[in-house]
Amino acid sequence: MQSDKNDKKYWHNRTSQQAISEFDSSQKKGLTEEEAGARLKKYGKNELIEQRRRGIGRMLWEQITATMVLILIIAAIVSMFLQHWLEAISIIAIVVLFAILGFIQEYRAEKAMAALKKMAKPLVRVIRSGNLSEISSTDIVPGDLVVVENGNIIPADCRLLESHNLKVQEAALTGESEAVLKQTDKLDKEDIPLGDRLNMIYMGTIVTQGRGIALVTDTGMNTELGSIATLLQDVKSDQTPLQKRLDNVGKILAIAGGIIAFLIALFGVLSGESIGDMFLVAISVAVAIVPEGLPAVVTVTLAIGARRMLARNALIRKLPAVETLGSVTDICSDKTGTLTQNKMTVTFLATADEIIPLEYLEQSDTSGKGGDKNLLIQSILLSGALCNDATLSNGNEEDESEVIGDPTETAIVVAARKFGLDKRELEKAFPRLNENPFDSDRKRMTTFHDFPVSSDKYPLKIFNHNEDTRPEKISFTKGSFDGLLELSSHVIRNNQMVPVTEEIKDDLSQKNREFASKGIRVLGVAYRTYGKDPDPEEAEHDLILLGLIGMIDPPREEVKLAVEKCKQAGIRPIMITGDHPLTASYIARKLNISQNENYITGIELAKLSEKELRKKVEEVSVYARVSPEHKLRIVKVLQQNGHVVAMTGDGVNDAPALKQADIGVAMGITGTDVSKEASDMVLRDDNFATIVAAVEEGRVIYDNIRKFVKFSIAGNLGKVLVMIFVPLITMINFGSGLEAITIPLLPLQLLWLNLLTDGLLGVGLGVEPAETFTMRRPPIPPKSNIFSEGVGGQILRTGILIGMISIVIGIYAWSNQDVHWQTMMFSGIAFAQMWQALATRSFKDSIFKTGLFSNIPIVILILLVFALQISAIYVPFLQVFLTTDPLTLTELLLCIAISSIVLIESEIEKALIH
Repeated sequence: MQSDKNDKKYWHNRTSQQAISEFDSSQKKGLTEEEAGARLKKYGKNELIEQRRRGIGRMLWEQITATMVLILIIAAIVSMFLQHWLEAISIIAIVVLFAILGFIQEYRAEKAMAALKKMAKPLVRVIRSGNLSEISSTDIVPGDLVVVENGNIIPADCRLLESHNLKVQEAALTGESEAVLKQTDKLDKEDIPLGDRLNMIYMGTIVTQGRGIALVTDTGMNTELGSIATLLQDVKSDQTPLQKRLDNVGKILAIAGGIIAFLIALFGVLSGESIGDMFLVAISVAVAIVPEGLPAVVTVTLAIGARRMLARNALIRKLPAVETLGSVTDICSDKTGTLTQNKMTVTFLATADEIIPLEYLEQSDTSGKGGDKNLLIQSILLSGALCNDATLSNGNEEDESEVIGDPTETAIVVAARKFGLDKRELEKAFPRLNENPFDSDRKRMTTFHDFPVSSDKYPLKIFNHNEDTRPEKISFTKGSFDGLLELSSHVIRNNQMVPVTEEIKDDLSQKNREFASKGIRVLGVAYRTYGKDPDPEEAEHDLILLGLIGMIDPPREEVKLAVEKCKQAGIRPIMITGDHPLTASYIARKLNISQNENYITGIELAKLSEKELRKKVEEVSVYARVSPEHKLRIVKVLQQNGHVVAMTGDGVNDAPALKQADIGVAMGITGTDVSKEASDMVLRDDNFATIVAAVEEGRVIYDNIRKFVKFSIAGNLGKVLVMIFVPLITMINFGSGLEAITIPLLPLQLLWLNLLTDGLLGVGLGVEPAETFTMRRPPIPPKSNIFSEGVGGQILRTGILIGMISIVIGIYAWSNQDVHWQTMMFSGIAFAQMWQALATRSFKDSIFKTGLFSNIPIVILILLVFALQISAIYVPFLQVFLTTDPLTLTELLLCIAISSIVLIESEIEKALIH
């Protein structure tokens, strides 16, 4: 009976009678209503069951328990305890904003199952007790007989009993772009990919042609679609590289802040200071060391990056994905529509004389006057266009999208039109009289036409080799080349009809094999003329073979450049597709994804142990005939090997792998709702090149976030040094008799500096354009921390310099009994960080190379911060709020001039190192 999820039966490996017998059903009458009711109780509704998902409360809880956020919450609680209400309210506002934005992104990400459940068609026709009736698709059970026809969505997994030219579009499950012609015969092998199970049809796929009757074998969560739903629910979301790195930063800062604050408080108490004063100093240090603006600046920077990506056709669904793109080491891409055009295209013609490539077809004289070669090309394309059921709509004749029908047939019609042969005009000149339709046994079709009286437009002399008489009728046959060759008695060579010899057979067969080795689909084209009305049953004999038509879904032109850009950036492109291995390998070589014929099929992959696969994924870049489980396994193994993986997909089958990947990339045009809901990013143009553009933007965003972290922590380090060393230096007193400074900077002043300089200037750094080396360096290693590649050293040097500058300014004023000493230290740090913002704009390039005005926002923000800091010094209500004093012009200019050393030092360092 119905297969258990963990023990799938191979229904394709049984005859139709065996399957019917196992389900205790009848091929003529189906199940009785009573039996169907009993089975519905046993197996349940034919629907996808959604497992319990994270609730709103849990999602909110996860947002506020990130390390950085917890530090801010603790700081807010302590501020409230000390009745520093302004600091507390400011910090809480940042936490709330951060949590709300993160929650919105997470909530949207949990909708994938809802989209998956919508795929089932509400009504289906079944045969029960010998009667045809229409019932809800949720009520069908294993053993039911369902009737399917063109346009139906398959309601469950079924074994075909009858098939009449039935074609099913299975791209959502297998990734294959072309509809599959179905059959009813038993298949010999058990373990074969879904795409090769020609006697099976699957839930959620679409009938594009013909009709059939099928036996329901699996329903609900036991279907292939149900297996995907289970996989999708089982995938656990991991932190992004950015989240991991920011959490690490938070932990480092929390530990450092706690230790430093405790030591300062302990030292002060042992030195005779009051516990209350030193507790306030400790809190001040904690406030100084935590970059309160970091979560908000990161969120704003990611949002700006997402908007920039949207302008490049990449829609970001989850903000952290913007940064994660910058760390991507591998891009796993589906073939159809992403690497290729998702449009079958004629690429070669072959005759008994030669192989004619697409380039010649596109550049040739399409008037038909280009010589004997053009006459033969015209005859092949004319025959293929007439023996063809694709139609041209009444729209723009130049628009290829107006060709409607089977992808293979539309490709021939489009190629013929490029060569000056419009199908509508051809059908007027060669009216169709009759046809032998295509079927899976013959693997060909034949159409019968009147032969034109005369025409200068068409190559009639190819079809009429007897100048004394004109044929009355003509038939064109198109189909499997091997079968057509056996039915042909003659072939066109040098525009002459000659008998088919063994030499000619071998030559044409070799050309057919050459096409097939490149994954190119091959059709043969032949004709036959008649002096009277032909007998359709006798028409497919003694044919005259014209040649072969080779076609493939060709690579997108821009993808090869994108692949090359990937490799320059240290990113490996990987093709994972449900398509045929030869086709996948050929496209991969054309795009330079792979330079050899190495590939792994789904069956081979399933036999590999975890250890073997972990080794193989480092060597192989092409995977073909893979199932959803295989895609998910490949992504997991790559991640286990330390890679940051981007995975593209458009079908339901891709959803689990999309959700598992560090970056799930769905197709905006051809993608299903399920794949879009499971993804982090949606491509509006379904183009691989757009992914590479998004990776570049991601690297820019990650670089900018690192610049901000470097900027923020260096500034905070300077503040902490002030809080530590100013009290120590003034305690020593040097015999001056002056009262020691216990609290150099007040908590509110520190919060002002953190939010003003870190917040506003951080946003300016967040919109810094790409540096020259962005896509000419390898990705940041996933395990590296945010302080790698010299950033930690730069933070220490800059932080110590800012601290020294502020200490010198403050101690100088204090030792001269200048009551403005605290305001001068406060302003010295603010001005130093403005200069620091200019210095931090590039890791390697001088400000003179990047250009002062290449980032207008940061220039504006520096001027704004300068104006606000001046206001803090001279505007009365801000003086009260921040406890500042108005500086003299000399004091102000001294603070600005000495703080500029930060920029000068940075420029010297860049000149010496880079």
